[in-house]
Amino acid sequence: MELAKKNEPIIVAESGAGQRLDRFIASAMRKLSRSRAHDLILEGHILVNGAPSRPSHKLKAGEEVSVTIPRPRPTELTPEDIPLDIRFEDEHLIVVNKPAGMVVHPAAGNYTGTLVHALLFSRPSLSGVGGVARPGIVHRLDKDTSGLMVVAKTDAAHQSLAEQIKNRTAGRVYLAIVKGRPGPSDGVIEANIGRSRTDRKKMKVLADGGRQAVTKFKVEAQLEGHTLLRLTLGTGRTHQIRAHMLYINCPVLGDATYGRAGGKELIGRQALHSWKLAFNHPHTGAPMEFCAPMPDDMARAVNALGGDPSPYQTQSPLAQG
Repeated sequence: MELAKKNEPIIVAESGAGQRLDRFIASAMRKLSRSRAHDLILEGHILVNGAPSRPSHKLKAGEEVSVTIPRPRPTELTPEDIPLDIRFEDEHLIVVNKPAGMVVHPAAGNYTGTLVHALLFSRPSLSGVGGVARPGIVHRLDKDTSGLMVVAKTDAAHQSLAEQIKNRTAGRVYLAIVKGRPGPSDGVIEANIGRSRTDRKKMKVLADGGRQAVTKFKVEAQLEGHTLLRLTLGTGRTHQIRAHMLYINCPVLGDATYGRAGGKELIGRQALHSWKLAFNHPHTGAPMEFCAPMPDDMARAVNALGGDPSPYQTQSPLAQG
């Protein structure tokens, strides 16, 4: 592999003593995310006192850390000519409206036809951003969840956007049709989520352990036996909305994993849509806001349940700033 840049060695100061190596590198070199630093350490591109180390190595004052950043590796994925609904793009990022049924990145059982394959067809430079398996992917949506995602085109953008999501300064708002009534017209669900002990493919609310998960909800419309909800993520855990809706006994309509039987006559997938996305531009700092209209299948389900989907089918506004 051809090396792009060997950086000047970093001497660990007293303030850095005791830090994990991967965390220290991510802090010292802002263009690298912690996950990217982790991978570079494992690949032997980051050395401590001239020798390979571990991401978890606790640094001591005076140690010398050397970093060599390799050129982006060509992806092993074969790009595919799949049309995408791009809502915004510049040299730093892409905002895409993902259709339901599309997997975001390759995984077991889904090795073709993913969002990553589609992006790499017209934007091959993404291959080195954020890792080979998930180039440019900052956050993900489940296969059968539609709506907005942001994709990074540079490592610096990836780091900034990932930090905004982690620090909860990025706004992510969803629309969902759920079975039943949540009770109050708005509220906050704060319930830790972790891997199910009986089904490792599922997440669930845990009384002990798990990771903090916060979802805000607001009733948009009362439907026949169902409710249209606006859901705002306070955290971004795997399957968070779906697990939280089941927890309050209002599973997402059409959710075969976390829902109840029935609903196929209304919609052929989980009725969950990433509706609005807001963040600060990773390069300029300008606020950006996007809105993707409710897709036709969800709109038909709302209509069939006696609701009016038209307020949610407006076109996406232009980015602000």
